Amino acid sequence: MEIYTFKPKGVCSREFKISHENGIIKKFDVVGGCPGNLTAVGLLIEGKPIEEIAQKLKGVRCGTRSTSCADQLAIALQEILTH
Repeated sequence: MEIYTFKPKGVCSREFKISHENGIIKKFDVVGGCPGNLTAVGLLIEGKPIEEIAQKLKGVRCGTRSTSCADQLAIALQEILTH
């Protein structure tokens, strides 16, 4: 299993740790941000394909911001897919 660490930009979260194996998300941990929402996101995406989740979350905005934790997660997942 690999762990990918990502520093999101433009959101309250400071760090994502994404554990993955064979294109499947195994665990999602966050430092900072909205703990309840991000814990729920982690539970919902565990066991799902990286590509599927990246496509679903891409472009989600937080209020008037041009991005969100979900959008930043999509960016992180895209990085995993391209490495």
